[in-house]
Amino acid sequence: MTLNLEEEVKIEFDFDYKEVARVVIEEALDEENFPFEAEVSLTLVDNERIHEINKEFRGIDRPTDVLSFPLIEYNEAGVFDHIEDNDDNFNPDTGEAMLGDIIISQPKVFEQAESYGHSVKREYAFLITHSMLHLMGYDHMTEEEAKVMESKQKLILDKLEITR
Repeated sequence: MTLNLEEEVKIEFDFDYKEVARVVIEEALDEENFPFEAEVSLTLVDNERIHEINKEFRGIDRPTDVLSFPLIEYNEAGVFDHIEDNDDNFNPDTGEAMLGDIIISQPKVFEQAESYGHSVKREYAFLITHSMLHLMGYDHMTEEEAKVMESKQKLILDKLEITR
């Protein structure tokens, strides 16, 4: 697994955020039985930058906590049998499946951890888990979809013992 990590902000986390990201991404891939080596990009930004991206790509004029940009299209969430049908899904240099991009607002991680009453590490891990599920085709537009995502998020974080 390749993690392309970019920091557009001064990192203020008091834990090994690179290792947490790697472990969470690998657990999400394992839990979903993702059948290929994968490449994921993670960018840490400030509220102003995520606001710009949110407005540009989603038409929402406010900052958000996390944005996910899947590079693979899915007919069904968590079903990966079609990925090999398109060479564009793979990095030609490494052969890894290019899942997509995760963008996290570092200030929102701190704000939401305080608001929800759990650790900054837990909030950071949660946002990565949530985004990884989006990168594998899951969504939460309906109540049923949201329940599936919530269950999977909890399972992944519980396995990693990153709980509230």
